[in-house]
Amino acid sequence: MSSLAMRPCGDFRTSYKADNTIFETKTIRLVTCLVIALACAAPLVLDGYFLTLFIQISYLGIAALGLNILVGFTGQISLGHGAFFGFGAFASAWLNTSFNIPVVFCIPLAGFLTMGVGMMFGMPAARIKGLYLAIATLAAQFIIQDFFGRAEWFTGGASGAMAAPVSLFGFDFDTDMSFYFIALFALVFMYIWGCNLMRSRDGRAFVAVRDHYLSAEIMGVKLNKYRLLSFGISSFYAGIGGALYGHYLGYVSSEGFTILMSIQFLAMVIIGGLGSIKGTLMGVVFMVLLPEVLEGMVGLMKYTDYGNLPMVTDGLAYIKEMAIGLVIILFLIFEPEGLAHRWGQIKNYWKCYPFAY
Repeated sequence: MSSLAMRPCGDFRTSYKADNTIFETKTIRLVTCLVIALACAAPLVLDGYFLTLFIQISYLGIAALGLNILVGFTGQISLGHGAFFGFGAFASAWLNTSFNIPVVFCIPLAGFLTMGVGMMFGMPAARIKGLYLAIATLAAQFIIQDFFGRAEWFTGGASGAMAAPVSLFGFDFDTDMSFYFIALFALVFMYIWGCNLMRSRDGRAFVAVRDHYLSAEIMGVKLNKYRLLSFGISSFYAGIGGALYGHYLGYVSSEGFTILMSIQFLAMVIIGGLGSIKGTLMGVVFMVLLPEVLEGMVGLMKYTDYGNLPMVTDGLAYIKEMAIGLVIILFLIFEPEGLAHRWGQIKNYWKCYPFAY
């Protein structure tokens, strides 16, 4: 029964369009608008620490949604998403410094440039799958990393690249409070666009390729086209997220876009739930808050007798890295369908829950 959606009495669907809306009930639509309104007012009551966490959730959430479109909705695999994320950051900074294009336009242009690179590396996806595709995307990760180190005209080499702040109508969004609204707008816009994409013909084709590619091909779905398109859209999201990341920090260095970042993106998707848009955001929030919680636990441990032992103090620096792998293993064992599935079970258990779906 956990898969059944709860609807209010009298809520009848008489057309496919009505049955495929973004907001299942009026209550959910009202609550969503209320949450966005409260998010707009959040800088008035929150300090810089929480604003920084939300901005981090925003640009990582956008990039992670692109990976979920590729992995969760299309059934492909990518171990190079972190490199595409970095390419978007460098591309936006390069467009701004080399061609004096306003940052507002550099961000979407960086997404399209990353989309082109992603489709180029995604061409093998038309013929290979599974482990072979994973190795191909892993090769893309290391090829792009090597490109970052050698293309000084694009990345600045070992010195990195400066990224100007977002400027609109003469106002610079160079503080946490001001950039918060840029991040919020980008997050809401990209997630709404992702929801509409999954409701479209292309989105249904992605799911058909994932569920049974032979049946999809018999029904007229062009496998090569949609596999390549999914790589392009995934890279576009990664480029947008990377561009926001670069202009928020003001500086981009190739050292951060390693295979570890790609694994972290996969962890976000797995923990949140494959093939779930709201699950993607849940996974990002979980992964962003996990180091903060561990940092607090480590700080409390130092006040205990065990926290001063050499074995413990020497190992505290590696707790965060180990926690990521441990969390992935635990979720794969005990909650393979992610937080979104667990949230659905909780709602269906409380049958009088007002936000049933």
